[in-house]
Amino acid sequence: MAVLNQMKLLISLAQIDGKVAEREQYYILNIGRANGFYPDEITPLFDQRHELIVPENLTNDQKFNYIFSLVQLMKIDERMYKEEMMFCSQIAIKLGYDQQVMFDLLLQVKVGNMSESEMTELKNKTDKYLSTQA
Repeated sequence: MAVLNQMKLLISLAQIDGKVAEREQYYILNIGRANGFYPDEITPLFDQRHELIVPENLTNDQKFNYIFSLVQLMKIDERMYKEEMMFCSQIAIKLGYDQQVMFDLLLQVKVGNMSESEMTELKNKTDKYLSTQA
């Protein structure tokens, strides 16, 4: 269920600028595939509006995956809109991060594949922004 909610958040982010670009759709479909969803299960979601549900009791790794995938998607079309950044900041806060986490993420998240060491380093940096209640 957490993965489905994550995909709905990604779709909502992709819809902000009025059109889901092909690269954005492909990215979301790949996340679905990696988590056992078939494209024909996900494709209808692109034509819907979704509630912004951030599940509770996510692990720190799941929280990182949520915010990382949102930032990577935001950067994928090489244009970042103010509304997209505000959306990601709101989700980061709902995940238990300090809003400042967005600065590190925007600077360090790459659109393409990142090495395991880059991901570990980024996760360690972002963990410092998690509130102690999370």
